[in-house]
Amino acid sequence: MGKRNILVTGGLGFIGSHTVLCLDAAGYNPIIIDNLHNSRIEVLDALESLLGYRPTYVQGDVNDAALLNGLFVSHQPEAVIHFAAHKAVGESVENPLMYYHNNVVGLITLLDAMKSNGCHKMVFSSSCTVYGEPESVPVNESTPTRPAASPYGATKQMAEVILKDNTWCEVQCLRYFNPVGAHPTAKIGELPLGVPNNLIPYLTQTVAGIREQLTVYGSDYPTADGTCIRDYIHVMDLAEAHVAAIDRLFLSNKSAETLLGDPSTDVFEVFNIGTGVGYSVLEVIQAFENATGKKVNYILGNRRPGDVVAVWADTEKVNQVLGWSAKRDLTTMMKDAWHWQENC
Repeated sequence: MGKRNILVTGGLGFIGSHTVLCLDAAGYNPIIIDNLHNSRIEVLDALESLLGYRPTYVQGDVNDAALLNGLFVSHQPEAVIHFAAHKAVGESVENPLMYYHNNVVGLITLLDAMKSNGCHKMVFSSSCTVYGEPESVPVNESTPTRPAASPYGATKQMAEVILKDNTWCEVQCLRYFNPVGAHPTAKIGELPLGVPNNLIPYLTQTVAGIREQLTVYGSDYPTADGTCIRDYIHVMDLAEAHVAAIDRLFLSNKSAETLLGDPSTDVFEVFNIGTGVGYSVLEVIQAFENATGKKVNYILGNRRPGDVVAVWADTEKVNQVLGWSAKRDLTTMMKDAWHWQENC
């Protein structure tokens, strides 16, 4: 039996590119589609050097129905890992329409193409932002979702509702926390186009002299040091979680006919993907300085719209059901992120 084809939308992005490597290592054949909105074609060259072959790549958008249908006909993927979404909280507050169009309409267009072409397995890239401002932490998969603090979070909530309602499609919904780090070879990592919206790439670019100063958004939160708390996870751990989810989908052996014939079939599973430990922004900065010996030039600024105070994961379910757990600690995350920045 040949390798199973897995369509990876947004496969040249930060998480997508690392997942492509892990899929190959697990015996799958990744098929990449990416519109290069927030990624670079040079990532394809880096993947080729790491894989020893050039992975199949189609430049295109998940909102392009004709292109998607053609891709399904020509490559016949048996499952989809859907990363292709805008992902910055602050940007979503400034430009919500762009987020709703890409993250929600793009998902619907992809699902239409999957259903038309008999593909009924998906791993969905969701987010801890669906929990909004939780009443207590850590959050587990049964923690009620609350009103989203940003349009980005709202798009992920909407996407989950859409996927739950479409019971013909088996979905492993991964709610992950804050991906950081890079591949240990430093050949691929997080390099957003333009000014970074996330903490770690802005931090490393500041230390590298690309940015003048890092602003810590908010120092008056009700936390030990006044800054937000998040669960940071190494991107390689996160990529490996996607492979574990794909493996689970293929172990189920549920046919499209079974899914359509029995709406009660439990086909939507949610997993928190994190380390189970929360760190404040100032703790992360300290960890970076300790891991690299580099000083971070930062100031304390005002709060940023859309940010929640604190959230980190209860990972018991994913540890038990998927048999996955995070292996890399915060020090490793910081070292790998800096190694990547040095080699950019």
